[in-house]
Amino acid sequence: MILPSIVDLVAICAKKGVQNAILSPGSRCAPLTIAFARHTQIHTRTISDERTAAFIALGMAQQLDEPVALVCTSGSAALNYYPAVAEAFFQQIPLLILTADRPAEWIDQYDGQTIFQPDVYGKHVKGSFELPDSSTFPDQLWQSSRIVNEAINLAKQFPTGPVHINIPLREPFYPEKGEELLFPEKPRVFNLVKSKTELTEESLIKLKSRLDIVQKILIVPGQQKPNPQIQAILDQLSKNQNAVIVTDTISNLQSDQTISFHDHWLGHYEVSENLKPDLIISFGKSVISKSLKLFLRKSQASHWHIQEDGKAKDTFQKLTRNIAATPLFFLNWLNQNLGAQNSQFYQAWHFLEKAVSKNLHQVLRQQPFGEYSALAFCLEKVPSPSKIHVANSMAVRYLNLLGKRNQEIICNRGTSGIDGSNSTAVGCTLTTKEIVTLVTGDMAFFYDRNAFWHNYATPNLRIILLNNHAGGIFRLIDGPANQPELEEFFETKQTLTANHLATEFGFFYSKVVNQEELEASLEDFYEDSLHPKILEIETSSLENAEILKSVKERIKLSLES
Repeated sequence: MILPSIVDLVAICAKKGVQNAILSPGSRCAPLTIAFARHTQIHTRTISDERTAAFIALGMAQQLDEPVALVCTSGSAALNYYPAVAEAFFQQIPLLILTADRPAEWIDQYDGQTIFQPDVYGKHVKGSFELPDSSTFPDQLWQSSRIVNEAINLAKQFPTGPVHINIPLREPFYPEKGEELLFPEKPRVFNLVKSKTELTEESLIKLKSRLDIVQKILIVPGQQKPNPQIQAILDQLSKNQNAVIVTDTISNLQSDQTISFHDHWLGHYEVSENLKPDLIISFGKSVISKSLKLFLRKSQASHWHIQEDGKAKDTFQKLTRNIAATPLFFLNWLNQNLGAQNSQFYQAWHFLEKAVSKNLHQVLRQQPFGEYSALAFCLEKVPSPSKIHVANSMAVRYLNLLGKRNQEIICNRGTSGIDGSNSTAVGCTLTTKEIVTLVTGDMAFFYDRNAFWHNYATPNLRIILLNNHAGGIFRLIDGPANQPELEEFFETKQTLTANHLATEFGFFYSKVVNQEELEASLEDFYEDSLHPKILEIETSSLENAEILKSVKERIKLSLES
């Protein structure tokens, strides 16, 4: 017999909008598995590798803006969730993590599949909970339902994020043959009533008095999903020359009005006084550009960070105000209250933006075939609307260097690791019929090959694999690049190609080594297909490093001429 508390848990999940669950096989978690699988309002899938399962759930929740449930058995299975849990925490993605466990008396007693599971994710979850290990008394059932409600509410409360419920379970785990599960039609549910965060009139007066004495405002949006309302306000601020908007690709707020080529000259070009802000305004999460962060840390500007919960995020070491408001509310107010600004500041930034935009593609065309120019050519073929998932390391940096995109850009920049890039993209494809393009390097791709070990169709997935048979980014970092251990211990050279993987998982596959082959392969790459497709671009790590240096030098010369 399955405990009433487990049946209630699943019924509460369905009632509170948890419509997807990712399960990994196991015996201790059998009651949870059966309850989720039998609930008609929850779409349940099974993924054998828990690390992959967690990143797939993350990729789904990222798009759905609703918690996705994760269910695993006891022991090390729960630890395999950890990388994705940490990523979800720093990206503010809601997950409901349900780990089956042995009863407390059997922990650390040489019994199988037992570890210390309560609070196992530490500070990387918004909350840790534990269900009672029986439903013998009515108060235990009341406690269980209260905990499940509280956990889901917490996952959905700003900032959204992962929560963990550890669930000790005793045998028997399985219902009798033919036994039905009867889910309550009206499980006990209580929802969070959200309040609207707005600034007081007194606070706005103080902010306005500070705005009256600044002349050079730089707005830096961090990672976030596309937001047409915010985009419209930022574009208006820029058109009025009231602020300079600097947008990394993961901000999803790039437009013809924003600065997106800043990585080509910040750190490589002498910065004039006209480029230095006196006020930085930021919102959203992380920023890719290291050169931008260093530039702002060296500035004398004040920094206002806009975040609904008012938590301090001092990325640029200049923080003077935490503004507890929604970005939309604050930017609307800002747009209505800014006076005339320093026009030379605006023009200096946009002069450099236009100069890079004018020269970059011509410079790339003059380079030998390599992953930089190849990716630039591929991006011209990506349909819109669609979604681009991009792996960390060089893949996301190339994308950032190549400027404005019309597609939604998704990247695991919460912890910025290479693990889980494939799986997160797979999770995304399970939520949309749009094309999902994964741009990845070989190390990230092969590290996460179990992303494709499942039984679910992903015909809308396209993979652009930049295979230079090494961790090429280490050639671009002065420290490892100057060491004799570079090739063996930093780049970690490998000889794999994706052709065997493609055969194993039933993907269409092509490999290219020059521009002519690339153009031919892209002709039908985005046509409808019954299977995912992999385009592998094979290049040399050494040559890619030289190409990148050459492009930077030529852009610098064009700006100085």
